[in-house]
Amino acid sequence: MTKTELINKIAEKAEISKKDAEKAFSATVSSITEALVAGDKVQVVGFGTFEVRDRKEKESKNPRTGEKIVVPAKKAPAFKAGKALKDAVNG
Repeated sequence: MTKTELINKIAEKAEISKKDAEKAFSATVSSITEALVAGDKVQVVGFGTFEVRDRKEKESKNPRTGEKIVVPAKKAPAFKAGKALKDAVNG
């Protein structure tokens, strides 16, 4: 499902205009992003949790040349599905 398809689905289910659905979707994504940048966790009960995880520096190798390289430590966004979402997906 693309962003446009998701916005159309939100507009249909909420019985609002596509323009309002797009505003709501953009505000939601923006708010989650801001919270993660600030180091906060976003927990939506029944859906899941968005958080930032620290990745350690690691040694890897270039697949083309086989040369060893060091991948620097970084932060990565992560999502952990909640029980209700897992149950819905697994039927």
